[in-house]
Amino acid sequence: MSDTATAPAAAGSEDPGPLRMPVRPRAARFLVLLAVFVCAACGLVYELALVALGSYLLGNTITQASVVLSVMVFAMGVGSLAAKRLARRPAFFFAVVEGALSLVGGLSVLLLYAAFAWFSLYQPALVAIAFVIGVLIGAEIPLLMTMIQRIRRQDAASAVADLFAADYVGGLIGGLAFPFLLLPLLGLPKGALVVGALNAVVGVAVVLWLFRGALSRRGRVLLSAGLVLVLAGLGTAFALSERFEVDARQALYRDPVVYAQRSDYQEIVLTRSFDGVDTRLFLNGDLQFSSLDEYRYHESLVHPAMNGPHADVLVLGGGDGLALREILDYDDVEHVTLVDLDPAVVELARTRPAITELNEGAFDDERVDVVSADAFTWLRENGERFDVIVADMPDPDDVGTAKLYSVEFYTLARRAMAEGGRIAVQAGSPYFANEAYWSVERSMREAGLRSTPYNVDVPSFGNWGFLLAAEAQAPPAELPEEHPRTRFLDEATLRAAQVFPKDRRPTESLPSTLLHPRIIDYHREAWRGY
Repeated sequence: MSDTATAPAAAGSEDPGPLRMPVRPRAARFLVLLAVFVCAACGLVYELALVALGSYLLGNTITQASVVLSVMVFAMGVGSLAAKRLARRPAFFFAVVEGALSLVGGLSVLLLYAAFAWFSLYQPALVAIAFVIGVLIGAEIPLLMTMIQRIRRQDAASAVADLFAADYVGGLIGGLAFPFLLLPLLGLPKGALVVGALNAVVGVAVVLWLFRGALSRRGRVLLSAGLVLVLAGLGTAFALSERFEVDARQALYRDPVVYAQRSDYQEIVLTRSFDGVDTRLFLNGDLQFSSLDEYRYHESLVHPAMNGPHADVLVLGGGDGLALREILDYDDVEHVTLVDLDPAVVELARTRPAITELNEGAFDDERVDVVSADAFTWLRENGERFDVIVADMPDPDDVGTAKLYSVEFYTLARRAMAEGGRIAVQAGSPYFANEAYWSVERSMREAGLRSTPYNVDVPSFGNWGFLLAAEAQAPPAELPEEHPRTRFLDEATLRAAQVFPKDRRPTESLPSTLLHPRIIDYHREAWRGY
């Protein structure tokens, strides 16, 4: 038998005569199914990249995933219908679809970041890009079905089974490669670009080689030129991606960015004003502190909780070391355990002069032990008891952080409190989300804690609320008789802080639980229950 194989051409294909291929039909079918496998893996990576970027920029992963999945599934149906018009030249149009998919999918992260940073059009851009990617993915299977039948006709059910098996296995590999390979090695923008290039090479190359006999000379030239242009575009974007990311990131912040890092958990950005007076830390775009007024926040959070025994203190969150600074000012504190999820934040606070000046080198104090762990998980496994717990956690703007304000979390925290112990919690802004604030108070009550609410003004944040709680009865929000010197807080301020105006007084809020998290969206100044 010769080194080429022939197969009867399907009706309406590029070449009505016998289709000559460079390999035998069995090998040709294997290569097409391999292309299906790779393209499916790439398609799932595009989908996950859109979800991940949305969660980085806006939080609320559930909403971002729902938007991406629903739009893409709908668009895939549209793409499948549209592919019927392309069946006359399946190989050529499959290569065109893959070239377009690799370009849009590869550039999707950069395009969406640009829409977010410069134009504030993230959601419309997300819907548009997810729709285009979905249409292109939906067009793949009908075209591939026609192509594989041109190699060797087989029962339709058998052909569909082969195609979908390769497609689903490819999806599995793409789904696992995204978090465990692409993100750690390349990051989100570059990872999408590399996957786009792989998609283009596999999708177009299989047509140019296997199905070259079905293409006209003009078709081969167009596809070859298109592949070169797509790879050149993706390569240029790859080379410029870091500069692009710096410029886009800077557009998001008022002051110059002096430090930026994408850790395993979040984007960490440090800015400093031109006059060097104001240093600000942002995590996933959310302000954590301004050096101009952070002492107002941290004094209000820590000192009322220290009114009583405080030899052993637990800090949950607070990786910047600023709450730790206030605690360590008490000479009779014997030991502090700080539990923070992201070791990169702690390392920044331990080594970056702009922050170590603020936290006064708190992490170098021999009384401090740092644990890199999820606070919820750590509390479940903890067997120690503490006189004071300070919960300086990020706002509950996603399911992952909402659990840190849940009834279950406060129940675990109560079990970690020594007899007569207190817990202080930052509970968000009563001004921007009054129901949210009182929902935290309700969650603490459901967990068996009784709290004293109070609020202060922190200019960089606005009005901010706290809760001081204990197991038996609500503890008084007072300063200890012997307390370090403070710049903001005194007894008169604390008394005034416990008075809430009429429009910020308690509401009949629902508690937050693991199965019914209360997720706050300060952009809309409202809470949503899921």
